[in-house]
Amino acid sequence: MHFAFSSPSISIVSYLLLTITLSSAHPILEFARRYHVQRETGGFDVSFRRTKAPGLSRRNGKVTGEIGLGDNSDLLYTVPIQLGSTLTSVHLDTGSSDLWVTTDACTTASCGKLIAPSYPMSSFNASGSSVTMNYGDSTTGTTASGPVGFETATLAGIAIQGQLFAAVNSTTNTVVQDGAAGIFGLGFPAGSNIQAALVEAESGPLKPTDSFVEDTYKYGPLLSRIASTTDGLEDDVFSISLQRSEIDVGIDNGTLTIGKLPDGVNNASLTWVPVRLYSASEGGLTPPTFASNEVYPFRWEIDIDGVYLDGKLLSNSTIPATGGVDNQRVSALIDTGNSLIRGPSDVVSSILTTVSPNYNPASTTSIPSLDCTAAHTLAFQIGGKMFPVDPRDFISDTKTTNTKTCEADNVVATDPPGVGALFRWSLGDPFLKSTLVAFHYGNLTHPSVDPPRIGFMSMVPANADALLTQAVEDAQKAGGFETTSESAPTASAAAEAQNAVTLNPTAAPSSTVSATASASATSSGSGSTTTDNAPQSTQTGNPKTSNSARSLGLGRSHSLQSLCRSKPDRTMDGWLRWVITAIANRTHGVAMGVGISIAVMLFV
Repeated sequence: MHFAFSSPSISIVSYLLLTITLSSAHPILEFARRYHVQRETGGFDVSFRRTKAPGLSRRNGKVTGEIGLGDNSDLLYTVPIQLGSTLTSVHLDTGSSDLWVTTDACTTASCGKLIAPSYPMSSFNASGSSVTMNYGDSTTGTTASGPVGFETATLAGIAIQGQLFAAVNSTTNTVVQDGAAGIFGLGFPAGSNIQAALVEAESGPLKPTDSFVEDTYKYGPLLSRIASTTDGLEDDVFSISLQRSEIDVGIDNGTLTIGKLPDGVNNASLTWVPVRLYSASEGGLTPPTFASNEVYPFRWEIDIDGVYLDGKLLSNSTIPATGGVDNQRVSALIDTGNSLIRGPSDVVSSILTTVSPNYNPASTTSIPSLDCTAAHTLAFQIGGKMFPVDPRDFISDTKTTNTKTCEADNVVATDPPGVGALFRWSLGDPFLKSTLVAFHYGNLTHPSVDPPRIGFMSMVPANADALLTQAVEDAQKAGGFETTSESAPTASAAAEAQNAVTLNPTAAPSSTVSATASASATSSGSGSTTTDNAPQSTQTGNPKTSNSARSLGLGRSHSLQSLCRSKPDRTMDGWLRWVITAIANRTHGVAMGVGISIAVMLFV
């Protein structure tokens, strides 16, 4: 998970290189298996089914990609990726920012049992830098280390050249033993150890951070570089839906979409809220000199209005934050790399003792057992709307043959907020199986121009309680609960790779971005929740007409829907200006010249 820093301020070097993010490592280690809608007004029940790989969609010259996900017993979700000629699968992790895979130099002694194909070191194009990436919280921890290299990466039929990744030759992370070759971090550049290492090697000390921010298009995480292709993607967004393989195996498969929302879903279907920004004193990125008032995103983290159990609002945690960070604000990390829901220990104890009266939080051996048919709804209020966890995802079976007594072990405690990790809750896979989530990076160099945001849509059906009862009855007839595992669809990924579209990230001038927009970043750091379906950005002017406002190709509109607008025709615009001037110069009467000019401009 994360390690909290004790100092209220942190240097950019230690912040970038020692950043710890949530991953699947420890949920699989110490919680695997044993500790491993209801529809409201205005809610949705949308079914996603993966049949045949749809490949790329090229509408109006824009590029999108879509690919299915693998699922190892709801503990680990994988996506196929091709690095050079090596096709493998990696763990999908919105809680971290780096891409790494094991290599053929990673032995059993250094990596344990490997399942997914590893990258051959004979093809490795070394950068000269190496990294060690840490995953875990204060009670758990894993590492992965190795040299950093460049390779062409192909994901969902979208290829990008010169992508940095770590060729891991030593790791204690058990994702490599559960069907993945490594981790695919979808987080922000500020959390990337790899980007920090390359920028430091090329440009020297990371403070000031000018080179780090400006070089994201070259050295940043994979999805942020794909988003840096300016007009390449149809929309600057990616979305994730996860499938269910436990208790009640679903017929629908999980999906990662890039450059678009899933078919049948639009902005109005989602509740959009801003991503929480991290100031430098909170462990965030120190702003560069060309945007000294900006506050940058660090994690896919959002404010939550409240937590409810069976419709009753739970009291906020009384456990103090550390490092002098905000003690009152309640935020949540949205983390596909976490197989559980993690929250404050006092609130978690209240939840477990409520649903399991015999549970004793003071005992490390006490199990929060309950009847398998007991349908409890844990819900999070986000942007003024309720997003419940499906009752089928709230519990786990104690063992597959016991169909009467289950455990509420998908909710566990985690550390209080601290520097570098401001959240009190980590909403992992149980939440994401119940909610379609869309992620918008926003403007990566000037967040105030186009703030990052996340959209949510509940996928919990109105009859979720009845579905849980039916699943238990079916299990009792069958003599046990059904459990499945599904491999990442590497065959369809290979077919898409044959016709992949190659995108080219571009640098964007950073010094000419509106000073007004940059200055507004100070207020944008408050991260107040908005319930607008398509949040308005705070930019000035029309960024589609300015190279500077393009930044990393993400700050181009007031809403995701408007990204499909075509660019204005500057050639025609110049010709009309010449006509106006010529008519005005040749008109002997000043009033007539002005009148004609105004008429032409109105016509335009």
